[in-house]
Amino acid sequence: MAQVRMTINGQEIEAEVEPNRLLVELLREDLKLTGTHVGCDTSQCGACVVHVNGLAVKACTMLAIEAGGAEITTIEGIAAPDGTLSRVQQAFQDHHGLQCGFCTPGMVMTATKLLEQIPRPTEAEIRHHLEGNICRCTGYHNIVKAILAASGQDVSQLSAA
Repeated sequence: MAQVRMTINGQEIEAEVEPNRLLVELLREDLKLTGTHVGCDTSQCGACVVHVNGLAVKACTMLAIEAGGAEITTIEGIAAPDGTLSRVQQAFQDHHGLQCGFCTPGMVMTATKLLEQIPRPTEAEIRHHLEGNICRCTGYHNIVKAILAASGQDVSQLSAA
């Protein structure tokens, strides 16, 4: 067992972890931050994306011990303290960027990071950036539309897929 300290959603935590414990396991099982989903266990689906020191990271690919000293933001930390949804979360809701919702936390985390890097991305840039996230329900059209809307772009002329 090893002691690990990190800041998660603005709160400092200290945990005792096995050396082989994944960050996603620490978040979900130990800290009960269950918004970070486990979809594939092979880093293919992107349901477990969190932000680690400002980077979008698949939490199933990182050991908890590697996150020592890190600043981590999960989907639970994206909304404002009063519960107001982030602009990306609100856009996903407004533009029906989800169906079953399983992939949504990872999509929102990935989209949030994309908009920090490229404030007004094109549809092609969005689709390229989402390549590491799988949605089995929506066909991605409304996800892309939601991200375009979150970037402040007019989506009224986008046709349904």
